Amino acid sequence: MRWFYTIFQTIILVILISNPLMYLLYSEQLASFDEQKRFITIAFVLIIEFLIILFVVKKFFHDPIVKLEFTIKSFLVWNLKDTDIEFKKTMNPHLNYTLVFFSKTLNTLKNIKDEFIHGKEIRSEVDLGKEIQWKMLTKKLIEVPELEVIVKSKPAWEIGWDSYDIINQWENYYIYVWDATGHWVGAWFIMIMVNALISGFAKVFKSGAIILAKTNEILKPRVKANLLMSLLMVRWDSKEKKIYMTGAGHEYLMIYKHKQNKTFRIKSGWVALWMVKDISKIVKESEIRFEENDIIVLYSDWITEAINAPKKDWNEQMFNENRLEDSINNAPNVTGRDYKSARSVFNNITMDLSKFMWYKHVQLDDITLAVIHYKWADYDKNADYPEEIKNEFITEWNW
Repeated sequence: MRWFYTIFQTIILVILISNPLMYLLYSEQLASFDEQKRFITIAFVLIIEFLIILFVVKKFFHDPIVKLEFTIKSFLVWNLKDTDIEFKKTMNPHLNYTLVFFSKTLNTLKNIKDEFIHGKEIRSEVDLGKEIQWKMLTKKLIEVPELEVIVKSKPAWEIGWDSYDIINQWENYYIYVWDATGHWVGAWFIMIMVNALISGFAKVFKSGAIILAKTNEILKPRVKANLLMSLLMVRWDSKEKKIYMTGAGHEYLMIYKHKQNKTFRIKSGWVALWMVKDISKIVKESEIRFEENDIIVLYSDWITEAINAPKKDWNEQMFNENRLEDSINNAPNVTGRDYKSARSVFNNITMDLSKFMWYKHVQLDDITLAVIHYKWADYDKNADYPEEIKNEFITEWNW
């Protein structure tokens, strides 16, 4: 292309120089013409040369620049088609480099602008999701007779996939936490659907196992195979003063027994929701011996998998079940009483977890924690530990 451009420049230069040469060479012939004919001949030659030069300049120089200007203006007012921006090559290789640069630049900016506009739409949907979830997580919990329940969830990102709820139907109270696999909007949407279905089925069925089996039956055909949900539910029968648990592939249920002054682990077991089509014969509801001043702890996996990055040994890096168990056992008693409370256990787990994660902590997953205390008759909420934890007792992480 460069050699062609050089020849082209030479031809233009020859045309421009030819005028005075032709006049000198053919001055005698032109002199034989009368003045009018001589003027017409020279004018004709000049016009032809001018038109040739004008055509070349317009075709290969002016038009590409005008096209570039129009494209830039269209980009600024966002009036571009979906196709990529391209400019025809000219005989000027220097101008071609400029056109290629602007073509690639505008296409890049166009893609960025498309993504930005689409991202704003997604962002508005995410904000809506955050608002809905925030209302769910900050709503006033149902008061459960004989029980003191403290539960919180902290998302790792804008939208969480852990959550909790308390549902009341007649004398039964369903307290449950869950953790959806996968992240972002898909897991959040499934969380909303599960919560709605459990609320609906609790109006019809009493057993937590049946409620989860029916929820699984409805959602299994409608959910991708890689989107599972683990769930742990306890049902408090306020009339019989009994508590039952139903697990769907979730973490342990931790129960602190006041009389033994010790925490025990109960496997939630069974399978996660949507792992199989029919879980009605797999998932069971079982009674737990729950006595006054006993405490039940439900949690999601990032409680035990929370990391302390500076530690070298992998087992030491994770908070794990042993530390959680110790944190429950070491929770202080209520002031002037010989028993622990939901608040003392919840606060102690929070402080131990925060200190373990230390400074510059990394929360890679949602954290949900629910603590349930079977209150003794003389339980005084005013004598219990305050909800807020003072800064000197934690590092950076807190609810």
